[in-house]
Amino acid sequence: MCILSDGDITAMTGSGLLIAENYDAASLTPNGYDLRISAIQIGDEDSLPAEEVQIPAGRWFAISTMEKLKLPGNVTGQLWIRSTYARKGIIASFGKVDAGFVGVLTLTGFNASSRALSLAKGTRFVQIVFEKMCSSSENGYGERSGNYQGQDRLTLEPLRK
Repeated sequence: MCILSDGDITAMTGSGLLIAENYDAASLTPNGYDLRISAIQIGDEDSLPAEEVQIPAGRWFAISTMEKLKLPGNVTGQLWIRSTYARKGIIASFGKVDAGFVGVLTLTGFNASSRALSLAKGTRFVQIVFEKMCSSSENGYGERSGNYQGQDRLTLEPLRK
């Protein structure tokens, strides 16, 4: 397994892979890409249409990404919260983005600080590091479970069961 460089990411994105929609060169890092916030939901409330939202202290929230991903069968993504938000008290746990995943991501976090935190649409929230597998998967995400395959908005319930 190897990590894709900024040059690899640029080349693959130019071929319609990795970041299929809403790519922004300003979000490119030497070894990854910073995904930006599209929508925000606090707790069980509906997704908030505001451009900027205050996340109260001690509250769970969900965001969706602006970028639509399109991972080939031999690339996965590892997600990391940007240190800017970790330093402000946001706790989040992410898994791998499976090979073959197509769609936007829904990610969750918790404001563990003692004060409200402002989050705005378009803000870079997490970094995705793309990892090339030793070989392509026999069956990608869409064929295995695919519960969120093709999601195009903040999605908390599986699209398929």
